[in-house]
This record gives sequence, C-alpha cells and structure tokens, in this order.
Amino acid sequence: MPKRYHYIMKKSHSLSINLQPPSLRGEHAPGSHRTLSPPLGLRIIFSLTLAGLLFCFLPHAFAAESLVVYSGRAERLIQPVLDAFHAKTGIHVKMLTGSSTALLNRLQAEGSRTPADVFITNDAGTLERARNLHLLRPMEIPEIKQAIPEAFRAPDNSWVGLSGRIWVVAYNTNLVDPGHITSILDLADPKWKGKIAIPNAGSVYLQSGISVIRAVKGESITEQFLKGLKANAGTFVYGKNRQIVDAVARGEVALGLVNHYYIFRHLAKHHDAPIALHITDQDNGMGLIMNTTGIGVITYTKHLAETKALVQFLVSSEGQKMFANLNKEYPLRPGIPADPALPPRKSFHVANVPLTRLAELRDPTMTAMERIGLR
Repeated sequence: MPKRYHYIMKKSHSLSINLQPPSLRGEHAPGSHRTLSPPLGLRIIFSLTLAGLLFCFLPHAFAAESLVVYSGRAERLIQPVLDAFHAKTGIHVKMLTGSSTALLNRLQAEGSRTPADVFITNDAGTLERARNLHLLRPMEIPEIKQAIPEAFRAPDNSWVGLSGRIWVVAYNTNLVDPGHITSILDLADPKWKGKIAIPNAGSVYLQSGISVIRAVKGESITEQFLKGLKANAGTFVYGKNRQIVDAVARGEVALGLVNHYYIFRHLAKHHDAPIALHITDQDNGMGLIMNTTGIGVITYTKHLAETKALVQFLVSSEGQKMFANLNKEYPLRPGIPADPALPPRKSFHVANVPLTRLAELRDPTMTAMERIGLR
C-alpha cells in the first residue's frame, strides 16, 4: 500500500476592525438622515481608544503568515509541540507528514518552488543528506550553540537535533536471560534463528544503525552480522517498530531491534507486558547507537523570522521538556531531565561516530543490505 500523506491544517483567524464609526464613513443608519461628523479632536480620541483595544489582540490578529512543515515524524508525536508553539506565538503551522526519505525526495524535486519552510525528520542522516543537497540554510541563532551540544548539529547549524533515541534490544522477559547478550552483534548467533524480529531494509533506523556498525567494526564484520541477522529473522521482518515490540511482548519472538521509546510506549498501555530493553556494547564495546530527531530550515523559505522563532522554541527549555516527555526520548539540551522511566543518560556510552557521517555511510550500507538480500 502506498505511503499516505496527511495535511494537518490549522485554521487562520483574522480580525478586521474599522477604526471609524459609521458616521465618519459616510454610512447612514436605516431611516436616518446624514449626520454631521464629530469634531476632529473627538475623532482622534475615538480612533486612539479603538487602536489601543486592537493592540490587545495583535499576537493573533496579525499572524496571517503560516509556516509549512514537512515532517518525517508522525503527526501525533509532533503536533502537540507545534500547537504549543502556535499558542505561544500566534504563528500558524501547516504540516505535511510522510516518510523522511519520501519528503526529502519531494523537496529535491520541488527545488525553489517548494512551499516548505522547515524540514523535521527522525534521522540525522536524512538531514545531513538534505544539507549536502543544499536544501537547508545555516541557522544564525545564537541560542543553538548554547542549547544543543555540537555532536547533535551540523557544523554550520543548517540542521540541529531536538531529541535523542538509542537503538536497543527488546526482549521477552519470560524467554530470554539478557546476560547472554553483551553486543548487538550477538544477534547474528545461529542460536537465535527464528527468534528475532528486525526492521525492514527501508527503515532509516536500520540503515543508520548498520552504518554506525560499519564505521566502527568495518565492512567484513558488518556483512557477517547482516547475513546472520537475515538468517535468524526469517519472516519476522516488519515495517514498524511497534510491530516488533508487539511480537516480542506476545512471545512470537524472543528478541527485537527497536528504538527504546517504543518499549516504554507499549508498557504505558500494557503495564504487565513481559518486555524490557537490554543495553549492549558497554564496557569496552563500541557503545550504543544513538540517533536524533532534528530540524532544518529550508533554503528557499520566505518566512525566515517565523522559522527562527520555531527553532528557538524547540531548543528552549520549555520545548525540550515537551518534546522529551511526549516522545519518551532524551532531551539534548543540558540540564533538562529525561522521563524517569528511561535508563539515565549517564548510565551508558554511545558509539563515537559523528551523526554527520550517516549520510556518507548510507549508500554503502544500502548496497551491502541489497547484496545480502535483506528486504
């Protein structure tokens, strides 16, 4: 079934106030004769009084311009934050959602004709590809450097991370002793044949995760891992992380590769589900694979002031708290705590691969997956 795109349209509210009373506009009340205009002083006082009242409504009355956001992040995960931004600033937002890759292709095809002002994705590699295609413009916003660590933004700030997620092993607590798994590479062991669920080859999470493994472990080890993963997963290949989590929780498989927050969303609805996350590759290992949801300003935007306001809101303490709590992800702004249900950020280390490298690593990774036959 083809990917569906949804337009999320916020209705614009307009306020039109004529500062002159009917008698000053030459209008006649029904059945009346033309009246004489009041003295000039009275007209000035009347106009200034109404003008003062109008200023009370300015934030919403004059917010005629709308931002257009292309979002690779699902509507339910981003719309509440955009609604809060609208309530705070009066700036209206229209959103087009779809897969990050499809939206990037659309931006490339539209070029300077694109209506988009902002690109939000769930993968730093896609943002970096957009930067390499000159679709994003550097953001000259001083707050960014203070709010978001350098590792989570482009060198020229043409994209900036908003929240972080880790790639973990989801396991069924009734079927697996997690102590037997120290590395993500252990999932290629034949003993897990028919017991693992994985994302399909079109998943940017899988592509980015394998890219990090290639960068750290090299091509040979990565290909061995992919072959073992393919053999062990068999038909348990899914298009959605939540499908993997459901399969693990039901005991259809023992293990799954997912972003951490899908496990916590499942547990929020099913408190007694026999599922947990396992953190791998610690101690002397390569570290966890961490990616980010991020935002970039489109090169051709005609609403630069409004886009800056949106970015400032999303990297602010208020925006970071909302984003993290809504998505069960890790805030990137220092000092903003994550949901207490999550493993503390200081309790694990991540792979030392710059997120900016995900774009250059993507094509070789895709070639390797195609050669091995991952679908």
